[in-house]
Amino acid sequence: MDKLKIEKSAKTNDSVTRTIRISGATFDKISQLAAENEISFNCVINQIIEFGLKHLKEN
Repeated sequence: MDKLKIEKSAKTNDSVTRTIRISGATFDKISQLAAENEISFNCVINQIIEFGLKHLKEN
């Protein structure tokens, strides 16, 4: 399986605002990834979601 590679990416204007709940540990990991890669927390979240959807096993 491919591994997720966090990349700096261009911002898009096509977005929807939505509130989600995540665990504190997950929040800390994502915050650390964002800081290490000098990108926003939101950008990391979007990359993780896109990666997950791309690699989702369909029944």
